[in-house]
Amino acid sequence: MRDSLKPKRAAKAGPYIAPPVQRAVRLIRHIAEGHPVLNMSETAKALKINRTTLLRLLHTLEAEGFVERSPNGGGFQVGLSFLELGARALFSQDLVQVAVSVLTSLAETVQLSAHLGVLDGTDVLYLVRRTPNTPLASNIRVGSRLPAHATTMGRVLVAFMTPLEIETLYSGKTLQRFSEHTATTLSGLKARTEQDRRAGIAWSDGHFERGISSAAVPVFDFAGTPLGAINVSGPSSAFAEEVQRRRIGEALRAAGAEISRRLGWLGTDAKHGAARALAEAGE
Repeated sequence: MRDSLKPKRAAKAGPYIAPPVQRAVRLIRHIAEGHPVLNMSETAKALKINRTTLLRLLHTLEAEGFVERSPNGGGFQVGLSFLELGARALFSQDLVQVAVSVLTSLAETVQLSAHLGVLDGTDVLYLVRRTPNTPLASNIRVGSRLPAHATTMGRVLVAFMTPLEIETLYSGKTLQRFSEHTATTLSGLKARTEQDRRAGIAWSDGHFERGISSAAVPVFDFAGTPLGAINVSGPSSAFAEEVQRRRIGEALRAAGAEISRRLGWLGTDAKHGAARALAEAGE
């Protein structure tokens, strides 16, 4: 479709518009539409910004991975971070829909409550809750938030972050203690989540709430990046016997892998070793 025939986005203005962000978005869109910024003056004129601002925007976006220099030296192209962000947004819209049927089956199989959550800041936000037909079901509701550092879904998501990402996430924040098992320092959290990552599953035996145990595994997108996590939870007595515990772990891993496959995950190389960890967990 020729540019003249493309639908134009209505220009929006208002007291809450941030001009620097707006300029950055327009530059990314300009590059994504096939304009590689071969001529700084022409691009600055087209976007109605000065050359110094354009240069700063390009350097900033390049540093963040949203644009990158073309391999043939012909200006700029959209970067992997931008593509990953777009893909994650696309697949996150399907995440809940994909997870519901799998979690419903999981809850009935292990007779425990099953949940889907995503990391939102330092909290885990619960998006799906499925319970078996039993009076021992979890009282966690959709929309609930629990601290990531102290819960299984949060731990298993933090586990696939880099040390720098963890430090940035928790910079200036206090890690509240919920039991003697709660990691209350960054070093303790890193050590604990590294164990979770290597195992491919996070366990809690009454560590967050006395008498309630749980286990969680990550859910991967097509790129092998953790998009969310699922867990099962219930009375600690249901996790006490080794045979039942093994059955819970196997069913949970299988459910996580099934959701991941439906989101395009192929079990190949993954960010921060996510696929490797999941594969090890299934051995």
